[in-house]
Amino acid sequence: MRRLRSIAALGLALGLGLGLAGCGLTRPPAAVEAPFPAQWHAPLPHGGSLASLADWWRQLDDPLLVELIAAAEAASPNLASAAARVAEARSTRVQAGAALLPNLDATASASRGVSGSSFGSGGAASSSSSSTAAIAPLTTLQAGLQSKWEIDLFGRLRADRDSAEQKLSSATAKWHEARVAVAAETANAYFAERACQQQLRVSESDAKSRGETARLTDLSARAGFTAPADAALARASASDASGRLTQQRAVCAVQRKALVALSGIDEPTLERKLAASPAQRTLPAVGSIASVPAEAISQRPDVYAAELGVASASADVGSAEAERYPRLSISGSIGRMQIRTSGFRESLDTWTIGPVSLTVPLLDGGARAANSDAAKARYTEAVSLYRANVRQAVREVEEALVNLEATDARAADADAAVKNYQASFDATQARYQSGLASLFELEDSRRTLFAAQTARVSLQRERTEAWVALYRSMGGGWTRPESPSMTSNPAAKVATSP
Repeated sequence: MRRLRSIAALGLALGLGLGLAGCGLTRPPAAVEAPFPAQWHAPLPHGGSLASLADWWRQLDDPLLVELIAAAEAASPNLASAAARVAEARSTRVQAGAALLPNLDATASASRGVSGSSFGSGGAASSSSSSTAAIAPLTTLQAGLQSKWEIDLFGRLRADRDSAEQKLSSATAKWHEARVAVAAETANAYFAERACQQQLRVSESDAKSRGETARLTDLSARAGFTAPADAALARASASDASGRLTQQRAVCAVQRKALVALSGIDEPTLERKLAASPAQRTLPAVGSIASVPAEAISQRPDVYAAELGVASASADVGSAEAERYPRLSISGSIGRMQIRTSGFRESLDTWTIGPVSLTVPLLDGGARAANSDAAKARYTEAVSLYRANVRQAVREVEEALVNLEATDARAADADAAVKNYQASFDATQARYQSGLASLFELEDSRRTLFAAQTARVSLQRERTEAWVALYRSMGGGWTRPESPSMTSNPAAKVATSP
């Protein structure tokens, strides 16, 4: 027993010594610089705050849009998958944390058998011997507790726990990113449906006007006051408008089915809701955007998830490195055993401490070193993806700002063009009806008006797309959680291994 204690003490001392030596191998984490520009190179809107992103959709005062977004979130398979990944990451985090603690198992067993003894007898008158066997039932009962604990000498288990923690936070951020994406996609589909209905009304008005002109021209031609060529032109123009109207109705029907698929609301119900809701409202003013890009981009869940991906990859490198060094574990147990046979009963208490086990890797064909190199490669990839994610985020914000500014500046011109082309068309139509303008002049004026009306609808659609894109590019109102493990400017730097 004294020798066993000496061996255990020697192993423990060796393990602790190696552990202290291994601690010196871990250097302080380095910082990965993100490619944030010093300032935005796009016009910034004013007159609000970034906090308004949280109530972005309610600013429009359109309850149907809010309802559709909520329905789409409930029906989205992407959001359900993201939630499942959060649950999976949470379970992995619990497992990684549990590995740092001793485990304890309870055991119980029972067995029943027979035991026998034999004895011989003989007599003077008998030339043979006989034997008699005594058989008794034997019952054995055992119960106990067993424990085992791996001492984390080189931080492998702590690195696994940290990696799992970062992955859980990353999965949670990606769930928020999925919510933002679903909301943006639903809003774009809703605005597209509204724009399609506006274009449908323009097409209906144009087709009605051309049809009426064709009818009057045909009557005039039959009376001999209009040339047959003019009548043919009017009929061709009416047919052309009728074809565009049919095409526009099909486009709107397809667009509505897309909205049905996104929201999960059946088509008849959705049609009633759309019919009861007022036409598309004027977009509200956009709140001010932080002048420092790092502050604005830090509120994007995908950027935060990329940061955590770097931190998780860094922890995986530490875990892979620690695999190359010895492991120390200790186990023990306590128990009670009871034996019953032929009215005899005896109980025994047992306990053990040990063995103290030290495993030192010697030869593995380079497997552990290869695992470490692979973890470092994944870390390098995570850093590259993080930087690319930041660059893409900056691009998306600036593109949204430029498009929003441009569509806002073009809106007044588009409205003025429609107003003046409408006045020109009305005047030309009056001149045509009084015989002072030709049918060609009327059709040319009508085509110009139709093109201006279509351009205005397209511009309104572009503006809503830019408005939604800005919402999405700014993170959709998500707020970065406070984490003591992050640096003072977590958007600009990520704590990583060297």
